[in-house]
Amino acid sequence: MAEERTQRRLAAVVAADVVGYSRLMEQDEVATLAALKQRRRDILQPLVVDHHGRIVKVMGDGVLVEFASPVNAVACAMELQKRMAAANDGEPEDRRILLRIGINLGDVMVEGGDLYGDGVNIAARLQTAAEPGDICVSAKVRDEVGRKLAVSFEDLGARRLKNVEAPVRIYRVADTPAVTGTVYKPSAEKPSIAVLAFANMSGDPEQEYFSDGIAEEIITALSRMRSLVVIARNSSFHYKGRSTDVKQVGRELGVRYVLEGSVRKAANRLRITGQLIDAESGAHLWADRFDGGMEDIFDLQDRVTARVVGAIAPRLDEAEIERIRSKPTESLDAYDCFLRGMAGLHKWSREGNDEALAHFYRAIELDPNYAAAHGLAARTYVQRNAGGWLTDRPHDLAEASRLGWRAVELGHDDAVALATAGFALGDLVGDFEDGAAFIEKALELNPNLAWAWLYSGWLSAAVGEADLAIERITRAKRLSPHDPQDLSIHTAMAFAHFIAGRYGDSLACAQAAVRNRSNFQIVNILAAVSAALAGQADEARRAVERLQRFNPSLRVADTLIARKFRRPEDIARWADALRQAGLPE
Repeated sequence: MAEERTQRRLAAVVAADVVGYSRLMEQDEVATLAALKQRRRDILQPLVVDHHGRIVKVMGDGVLVEFASPVNAVACAMELQKRMAAANDGEPEDRRILLRIGINLGDVMVEGGDLYGDGVNIAARLQTAAEPGDICVSAKVRDEVGRKLAVSFEDLGARRLKNVEAPVRIYRVADTPAVTGTVYKPSAEKPSIAVLAFANMSGDPEQEYFSDGIAEEIITALSRMRSLVVIARNSSFHYKGRSTDVKQVGRELGVRYVLEGSVRKAANRLRITGQLIDAESGAHLWADRFDGGMEDIFDLQDRVTARVVGAIAPRLDEAEIERIRSKPTESLDAYDCFLRGMAGLHKWSREGNDEALAHFYRAIELDPNYAAAHGLAARTYVQRNAGGWLTDRPHDLAEASRLGWRAVELGHDDAVALATAGFALGDLVGDFEDGAAFIEKALELNPNLAWAWLYSGWLSAAVGEADLAIERITRAKRLSPHDPQDLSIHTAMAFAHFIAGRYGDSLACAQAAVRNRSNFQIVNILAAVSAALAGQADEARRAVERLQRFNPSLRVADTLIARKFRRPEDIARWADALRQAGLPE
């Protein structure tokens, strides 16, 4: 009889639970229960109704919800996290109610209104895999949602879940307006900080590169400290020129502290101001100004950095603090050229690339021992190759190799020099072993260097280690979660998925990169090969048409010269896919 009452159906199952429920109950049982009831009544229940779902059951610290549509399930979960974050505004950190959410699409058994089976079990395990404020979904959900929602998915790799026989590929819902402010939560183990772009107070827009460079150098100095989590430049600079709420910045970037500041450069005098803010409470921890001559610039940067460290991590030992101190060059003119070169490189354009390389060469001319300038010059050739802008390939490859090896020789303790040199040697020259080794050394010196994690992921994919590549690229994304120029992350992830044979995922990432820079050669090549192997011939053809608009002479053979692979089978797949897409031989 029991079997007759049991029904089966396909369902999208949402499992959610409250983070730290036992702690909240211990602190104030009455207030916690009241807050949970209020949020279920005013937030959860109306959302489930609006998205055509059904609350299956409510536990003390969790809820199980069924939807007929995975699209509705994800949309509901996104809005739920958004409203929970809004409800937490103004609450002390230890009283905030945060949710972990898991969503699975699978077969379920229905009995007496309750749900059972693997469809439910996997949703529950996905929920436990999620970070506070996160939504984790199975591959089935990700595939069904596709582009039906304004949402992107971050591949967390295949994992073995408790009481689930086969590994489950997990995706995290990422980079959506609906969950802004809830995706990342400050680390409980390490102080975390974002350094916003410093305001240019010089009255000369041409000096913008200089104030950006000062902030970036402070980011680099802080990043050398293993005891801190430091958000990468591109994500913290996302707020440049905006009127921002520091609490919102803290939520969106997942940091406890925010450093704001300004730079005034007049003749040979320099003033740097800074204020450190607790992003949780909005309280100002300190504010100060640092004055000196241009010859004091590195000392002023060190003083700002030391004040930050003293405020947020006062118990660090002297050896750790000493790691922040650096004087990359004795030549202020060389340093100025280096900052101008960085500004050009961040433009991600052919003109910006030419400008960057000229400035880096000038910095090297002024200081032949400037390790980071050599490394960034080599990295500029990598960008040229990816953009399809190399003009004399044999010369450019030889020059990138020379610059890379010189950067390594000069910069044995300079993470930026080692990471950029390693990437150029691996990706452009094809020296995978040495390139990867130099990047690993960079990560030992600076575990917060998002570039280095990204470069390591790219080289891992090039040698066929796709899962490791995805892990490393995901780590880079955590250190730069809201990068307005997410081109590199999407491109690297597309490459890793191509190597893994997941062509639908590869295409989705490549298309995101195309939306960022539609005239960038490598992103269109990745879109073409992924679409061709995913069976989307029209999309593959459109990618080749874009390629031929800005490079009519491009041939399959050219792309094989430009792109380095270790495994012959990857080379063959790449070439065959481009032929299928319609690129001439």
